[in-house]
Amino acid sequence: MNITLRSVSKRFGAAAAVDRATLEIGDGELFTLLGPSGCGKTTLLRLMAGFYRPDGGEIWFGERRVDGLAPHARNIGMVFQNYALWPHMTVAANITYGLKLRKLAVAEIGRRLTEGLRKVNLGGLADRYPGQLSGGQQQRVALARALVLNPDILLLDEPLSNLDAKIRVQVRAEIRTLQKELGITTVYVTHDQEEALSLSDRVAVMRDGVIVQTAPPRELYERPRSRFVADFVGVNNFVPGVCRDVAGGRATIDTVLGAVRGVAADGVTTGGRCVLAVRPENLALGDGGDNTVEARVVLASYLGNTLRYDVEAAAGLHLKVDVRDLLHHEALAAGQRVRVAFPAANALVLTDDGSAR
Repeated sequence: MNITLRSVSKRFGAAAAVDRATLEIGDGELFTLLGPSGCGKTTLLRLMAGFYRPDGGEIWFGERRVDGLAPHARNIGMVFQNYALWPHMTVAANITYGLKLRKLAVAEIGRRLTEGLRKVNLGGLADRYPGQLSGGQQQRVALARALVLNPDILLLDEPLSNLDAKIRVQVRAEIRTLQKELGITTVYVTHDQEEALSLSDRVAVMRDGVIVQTAPPRELYERPRSRFVADFVGVNNFVPGVCRDVAGGRATIDTVLGAVRGVAADGVTTGGRCVLAVRPENLALGDGGDNTVEARVVLASYLGNTLRYDVEAAAGLHLKVDVRDLLHHEALAAGQRVRVAFPAANALVLTDDGSAR
């Protein structure tokens, strides 16, 4: 089932938690709301769920307008950040709680319980209590409880934030696989950029209640439309400057590093303040490419499959440079002089909105 939001707004006192949000989420899509704490992503999810009433705008599930309906009338499944499991109830009782409220037949409840346990790989644990389960298993119980309702739409509010890193990666893969198998439209809230990029069909980045960009993960990472998105999604190096000229989709900007070139984003104009964004993996040690700068090694950090250098260029500007081929790389010492190069095709020139994390 598709979801449509038209200029949806929600205020709490003088603060606009959600400001005229407009979205089209496709049938069967896994769509993620991404942003820092306080950006409005959970509020927007709760507006879809019916826990809040919007102050303006419309929310549609398919051909049905739902912003005036109670949560139980929207046929949604919800998974909360803290799982919201009853500690005194068994796994089976937690999963079937909503089914009993709907007064389904005992046989139908049993059938859905068995199917729900199978979907989330919890067979044989129906008689355990939440306190006897791991965090990952508790998360699966919460997911099964939502799925046995046969919802049209699944809403997940930071469901993995309480899990350790290794289990989080495992469970998010399970969620993605199950979502694809079921074909259920899913809206997922997270502040974790890696989680959003790995799970989603599309991602909406929010800032101060406003949706600032909606795109597939690769486009969001490689072609952010603003400095805020470029800074929030992944790691970026930023070189501020003034645009000298724009031609053929490329821009040349004057910076403390000299003239550098990159791909011009929308809104970049000759004479305007701008910023060049280039990711650490697109910088290389040595000569070559369209842009080369002199620098000095400040710090080397071993990240497992990557060696990340922090280098200082002109006017105290620091850049991060990633080296992936560690077998053929001899580590550089702090203070060593280096040259850093990058192609214009892998550097993005953005209007400088003044944002920085």
